[in-house]
Amino acid sequence: MAIFVLHLGQAGLVDETPPLFAGAARAMADTGDWLTPRVNGLPRYDKPPLVYWLMGLVYALPNHARFDPLGSWAAGLPSALSSIGVMLALCATLLRWPQPSAGPGGVLLPQRPARSAVVAALAFALSPLMLLWGRIGVSDALFSACLAVSLLLFWQAWADPRRPWWLGWLVLGLAVLAKGPVAVVLSGLTLAGFGWHQGILLPLWARLKAGRGLVVTALVALPWYAAMLAVEGQPFWDSFFGYHNLQRFSSVVNDHLQPWWYFIPVLIIASLPFTPLLLLGLKRGLARPPQPPQHSLRSFAAWWLLAVLVFFTMAATKLPSYWLPATPAAGLLIALAAQDGEGGRENGERRGGGVGRWFVLAQGATVLLTAAVSLALWGSSHWIPLIQDPEMPTLPADLTASGFVGRAALFWTLATLVGLLCLRRVTPGWLLGLQLPLVAFHLFALLPMWQLGDGVRQRPVREMAAGVQREIRPNEGLAMVGVLKPSLHYYTGRVVIYEGVSATGMVNLSDRLRHERRRGQQPSTSKEAPTTLVVIDQSTGQLPYWQAVQAEELDRSGIYRLWRVDRARLESTAAALLEARKGRLNWRDPRPERY
Repeated sequence: MAIFVLHLGQAGLVDETPPLFAGAARAMADTGDWLTPRVNGLPRYDKPPLVYWLMGLVYALPNHARFDPLGSWAAGLPSALSSIGVMLALCATLLRWPQPSAGPGGVLLPQRPARSAVVAALAFALSPLMLLWGRIGVSDALFSACLAVSLLLFWQAWADPRRPWWLGWLVLGLAVLAKGPVAVVLSGLTLAGFGWHQGILLPLWARLKAGRGLVVTALVALPWYAAMLAVEGQPFWDSFFGYHNLQRFSSVVNDHLQPWWYFIPVLIIASLPFTPLLLLGLKRGLARPPQPPQHSLRSFAAWWLLAVLVFFTMAATKLPSYWLPATPAAGLLIALAAQDGEGGRENGERRGGGVGRWFVLAQGATVLLTAAVSLALWGSSHWIPLIQDPEMPTLPADLTASGFVGRAALFWTLATLVGLLCLRRVTPGWLLGLQLPLVAFHLFALLPMWQLGDGVRQRPVREMAAGVQREIRPNEGLAMVGVLKPSLHYYTGRVVIYEGVSATGMVNLSDRLRHERRRGQQPSTSKEAPTTLVVIDQSTGQLPYWQAVQAEELDRSGIYRLWRVDRARLESTAAALLEARKGRLNWRDPRPERY
């Protein structure tokens, strides 16, 4: 559990998306409007409210800023607790319903459910995707957890008729409140594939009472959607359902164009270094003949993973985070593949036969991948200097000086040695032994590197925010130009006008200060507000049209500069750009995503 909660809140919000979630959640706590998420003075329709409500409850605590000055503890807590919840759900399922392994001649082998339960939970938690998304303030981990718990409850209700049928549908409603109707689609695909494979579609439908179950899901999820349609109307319908659901599935948005096979390498990377065991577990789950309900978890997990793979492969827009709903299923498949192989070897199954051969290959490939990562970390002096990020120019030197990469290499080397020692003889619990150094790697190397990166990438933005709060005058506007960081809005608590590097950005900024109206910002003339504050990165600030405004520099940190800009000079320079057709006025054009 420390994987997700240790040092939570000690690094700031990670641009670009988490500050939008955090800003909307804090706005709910500050304004008391718990219906419509709003950020930077505008409605935010892209996600349902569950994650905002959970974050907002923490932001609403008395003296919140005192114990969570960076705001990232409240923002990351729902993701962390959701991830821990999945670990507990995996453990509870395998402890209550141990999955037998079959040896030669179909003989059931001895079971060690406690070991398999811990291995499954750690295989899930140590996924590179979970190590990232399990701590940050977005809705993906919460959605994946709600979906995972609902699917596990569905399987439990099938495995044991005494289990209540409605619990899974209730949690599925929470999943719909976390991310939308995609939760119903993924659960339906999983149940349909599993039911078809086991030859139990109609009995499964009857046992889960799917018709009444969907009513339970609707009763949980639909009130918020109905209220939003009543209050916000067509803009909510067009944005949430039209753009963020239908259009993301049917066409590419935000330039997230990827080939159809994109999720195959994501599948491989997301379970490293245990991917060979995942592939073995998936093969066995899909090839396994129909089983008694209480022994069918392998097949259920395989169809769960396959449902995520097929659905998001069909989607036009593809992102790595879309694989998160498959990571709990991957944890189950990895643990059960290890259990099967260990049981077979312990009972004298020949290496050249069936399961034993494939398990030995998967075990060897797992150790080989662990060794490859270890060697890459030991060779960091060759690739760290290749890191070139204009937002973090000092990162290579800071990373080398910190010694954290060498510490990471030690933990991966220890994991490799454990794996090598277990290759030549039967060693029960070898995978757990390999996992434990990787837990230490995360706690004592990866998390410190995360905090180091925060100091290089995000601290300058926070320092600019502090400069804004010191320097801003009554009625003075605030803009950020060039490199755009939503965390500036979060840490200043003010509306920020964001514009890009091009001359169009200057033209838009001048006009928006005069005409744009949003919650927390009123338009003004240059006489009413003679100056505006601008946070600008140094490369954008060197462009001729920005040099022409002759701004007063008030503060600097990292690549950012805080300027006070004379509105009259800004307007005259923008007018010249517009007249010369070097920039154009386009901020009023429709944009599906705006903050």
